[in-house]
Amino acid sequence: MKILRFVKQLFQRLDRNEALGMSAELAYFFLLSLFPFLIFLLTLIAYVPITQDDVLGVIRQYAPGESMKLIESNVARILSEQRGDLLSFGIIATIWFASNGINAIVRAFNRAFDVNENRHFFIVRGTAILLTLAMVFVIIVALLLPVFGREIGLFIFSSYGLSEEFLTIWNTIRWGVSFIILFFVFSCLYIVAPNIHLKVRDILPGAFFATVGWMSASLLFSYYVSNFGNYTAMYGSLGGIIVLLVWFYLSALMIITGGEINAIILQWNKRRYS
Repeated sequence: MKILRFVKQLFQRLDRNEALGMSAELAYFFLLSLFPFLIFLLTLIAYVPITQDDVLGVIRQYAPGESMKLIESNVARILSEQRGDLLSFGIIATIWFASNGINAIVRAFNRAFDVNENRHFFIVRGTAILLTLAMVFVIIVALLLPVFGREIGLFIFSSYGLSEEFLTIWNTIRWGVSFIILFFVFSCLYIVAPNIHLKVRDILPGAFFATVGWMSASLLFSYYVSNFGNYTAMYGSLGGIIVLLVWFYLSALMIITGGEINAIILQWNKRRYS
């Protein structure tokens, strides 16, 4: 069957292109950039209409419980110092560490499409920085939309005297925006990062898989950690960090797998029309 052949080829490519090792590398860069990025976002609270709980609430939807406790305690400790250079430090550290992560994604996608990286170092690094800034902007918009969406829903509810079921439906639609934003971010990543010209239709399957896969893997892993996994018993005080790294590892694996899916489909299409 065609589906079985596709799955077999996907696993073969993941093994050949060392997807598991690349995922571990990405997880390391994700961990390095997480706290500077949160510092950057939370120090912006005074300038945008969002609260600290709004920022952490987005992460809380997907992050495992033990990791969330670690994130909240460390962020609270850092922000309590009230240092004036936190914002500038957060921007610089976020751009640097996150762009390193984007560079790792670029290498993974180039392997998937079997292309060499012949772009100049400054072009690759500049692209990584631009993608990082774009992702930061999109994430900020993603944080603002639920806030404004809640206010809009309450305004409509009170103005027209609608039932409480309307608010439930509105909240479902409002949080469904998260899926659209994630899909947009992954689509941009898949079309810009690899050193190959791709059309929008070429990257849609991988972007859809990465979006659904990441959200599903995050929720399932969070459920597992909350109900079955006891990392603290094995790793002690490092349990929260280990859980966080495993979550980042699964996230990176979903992103890389999406790139491999795009590469397989592109290869099959070329054979069909050649």
